[in-house]
Amino acid sequence: MATPITKVKPQYKIDEEDRIERETREIIRRVKGGEEKAFSELVRLYYNQVAALAYKMVGDYDEAADIAQNVFVKTSRNIWRYDETKKFYTWLYRITVNASIDYMRKHNRHNHESIDNIRETADDKIDTPEIDYRRGMLRQYIDEAASSLNDKQRSAFMLRDVDGCHINDVANIMNMPEATVRWYLHRARAKIKKELIKKCPQLLLAMGFK
Repeated sequence: MATPITKVKPQYKIDEEDRIERETREIIRRVKGGEEKAFSELVRLYYNQVAALAYKMVGDYDEAADIAQNVFVKTSRNIWRYDETKKFYTWLYRITVNASIDYMRKHNRHNHESIDNIRETADDKIDTPEIDYRRGMLRQYIDEAASSLNDKQRSAFMLRDVDGCHINDVANIMNMPEATVRWYLHRARAKIKKELIKKCPQLLLAMGFK
């Protein structure tokens, strides 16, 4: 199977993330200062990211919306615990991942995220009906294979390979050393690879995986 390709963020995305982080810090300063309406600005700034992350974990829009609401309730109650020397989104992502895992455990759910943003092959920019069909089939097989991952493996896989978070951010979100994250990620990829080789070897060959 092809080695996962590390994505390099374009400069404009880095600049936008820096702008949002600065805006976030100002909003948090106002929240901690007692300004009642300031927290709604924080929700506006991050709601879509939180809801999208929850959806990738549970696979249902309505449930993801419920989780997102719960995340912001928890965030509001615990905003004073946020360490402003750290990135806010990693702290918020940690709350979201934990809330999603708690939800799945409570409801005995084992869904996995969509993997639409993963680059399956080196020439994935080529767009033909046949390639689109193969990608769709591969996504289905990966979703099915990923259902066997445990919570930590699923979280590491989703944050690193789907959302493209840097490994040290994943470590902060999951509150564990980078080496441990890399182990869970390795195990997740190995399990998925094993299932794909067993269930769709010809499809893998057709898409350039070895």
